[in-house]
Amino acid sequence: MEKKTKILNDPVYGFVSIPYGILFDLVEHPYFQRLRNIKQVSLTHYVYPGALHTRFHHALGALHLMQQAVTSLRGKGVEISDEEAEAVMIAILLHDIGHGPFSHTLEHTLIGVNHEALSLLFMERLNDAFQGRLGLAIEVFTGRYPKPYLHQLVSGQLDMDRLDYLNRDSYFTGVAEGVIGYDRIIKMLNVVDGRLVVEQKGIYSVERFLTSRRIMYWQVYLHKTVVAAEQMLRLILRRARELATRGQTPWAPPALEYFLNHSVGATEFTERRNELLDCFAALDDTDVSAAVKTWQRHPDALLSYLSYGLVNRRLFRLEFSNDPFDPAYVEEIRRAIHASARLPAQAADHLIIQGQETNSAYTLTKEEIMVCTKEGTVVPMSSISDFGIAPRSFTKYFLCYPKEASER
Repeated sequence: MEKKTKILNDPVYGFVSIPYGILFDLVEHPYFQRLRNIKQVSLTHYVYPGALHTRFHHALGALHLMQQAVTSLRGKGVEISDEEAEAVMIAILLHDIGHGPFSHTLEHTLIGVNHEALSLLFMERLNDAFQGRLGLAIEVFTGRYPKPYLHQLVSGQLDMDRLDYLNRDSYFTGVAEGVIGYDRIIKMLNVVDGRLVVEQKGIYSVERFLTSRRIMYWQVYLHKTVVAAEQMLRLILRRARELATRGQTPWAPPALEYFLNHSVGATEFTERRNELLDCFAALDDTDVSAAVKTWQRHPDALLSYLSYGLVNRRLFRLEFSNDPFDPAYVEEIRRAIHASARLPAQAADHLIIQGQETNSAYTLTKEEIMVCTKEGTVVPMSSISDFGIAPRSFTKYFLCYPKEASER
């Protein structure tokens, strides 16, 4: 008897299955296999040593949850054809295929295109390779398919992407606050008038999910040491590009060298899609890591200083504040950098980073979570939550600079 699925052992869910056919063929494709070398949470392992899982793990986990969601919805009488089921599974499998090295950290540093746009370009390229079999998946991914709930399962406030990465990131970091009842949430999903809803008896599980997401952002994704390391990596790549514009391109693996020497944005990807996608697909964490490791001994003092610090975890200090930093305080740090004999000369303008981070556990940028009450009416979750769940953003300002500047 011919086997219908490939069984894998996932540390989070146990045994998961990939149906043979186009889904398995997509997993086997070099574009997807590349995700094995892209860390899911970038440099978070500088704080949580176990956080070394990859986008490959996450995509397969999201596919597993999508299989559960389709089965549960069909069991409640929601009509999902085999073609639609396959399409929504392809869409979730490939939703992150456009991520570059270290995921979000270098998204607008190396190239001027976000990962969602690149994921769509990769899907269109794969659609050509698979003779149009991804057409329906692309419609679902972009929200053009006339069943909105399928797109919401891929990209919404209760999508399978979020359910997997919270559970998975919690598992690998060891941060228990991120654990969510993903299985109960999936079983509480339903469809009313073509849109995804949560049955009222599942509202407490959703509240826990939203609370866990907010905690995970401040405790893991926006941990001050993680943010400091990511800002240093951005500085390193920016310095390497500055040198490249002067005709002094530092050594780098070929795929990385191309993007150091060329400014590539949405227009270039549209006009030279296949060529640039192949070049981008050759780039992953290993290229950047090899370059940064080598740049520790580069003759440019700033590049070598930053690279040595990141490789050996001599990270910048990062301060968070609820309000913008006093310019006088920033200037004091700038003078200290100028005066320090341990820092590259005239580097203050490069070594002080100011910015802000925003955590929106529940937002109106995506459609509100809708709850189907016991009476059969559909209302926004924010209107009936016992815990005051409401669309709200939390913003913190940060100041990042070398620790040597504070040793004054």
